[in-house]
Amino acid sequence: MSGDFLPEGTLRGLPGPLPRGERLLWQGAPTTAGAFVRVFHARLVALWFCAWASIFAAGAASPARAAMVGGAVLLTGAAALALLWGLAWLTHRTTVYTITDRRIVLHAGIALPVTRNLPFAEVDSASLRTFSDASGDIPLRLRTGQRIAYLQLWPHVRPWHLSRTEPMLRSVPEAESVVRLLAQALVAHAEDAAPAMPVVVVARPAQTAPRLVAAE
Repeated sequence: MSGDFLPEGTLRGLPGPLPRGERLLWQGAPTTAGAFVRVFHARLVALWFCAWASIFAAGAASPARAAMVGGAVLLTGAAALALLWGLAWLTHRTTVYTITDRRIVLHAGIALPVTRNLPFAEVDSASLRTFSDASGDIPLRLRTGQRIAYLQLWPHVRPWHLSRTEPMLRSVPEAESVVRLLAQALVAHAEDAAPAMPVVVVARPAQTAPRLVAAE
């Protein structure tokens, strides 16, 4: 949804202004390098073009021909990697992950942006996979009965979990601090959502003042 049609005061990445009482805890996006390597598999693409360059060069009739054929394949591979880097940068620029004290919001989409609300009541658990640059993936396991189409959220889903899709915050910078914040918010929400034990006032004739007991 275009920001031109959102109410005034709406933060980037949200479908509308925060309701009264809801607090923004964190916003972020995938790192460009993380998306390049782990979403678009740049290393595998580079190895694929290098392998084919070696194969074509080995079958050439002369060293000059080998250099020309191998160089053409490598040049094509460099162009492909540049395209993937551009897609990774666009993924970084168009994605906003938001955590409030009530929900997680995934806003993503290069050509057609979509926004997905995940209330804490729908989230069963969150896990973390960290990488050498301190970024990490945070997959969210949904409660039984909550279903999301895999392709609707790709690449912001846990890879190959097709039958039970797990939304995922991908290549989040400083991922350990983010998942700690999320864990605290989920625990606080669970404590607030726990049903309180009802209390009734029971007065007895022999007592000068009523006492409080838990209702059964």
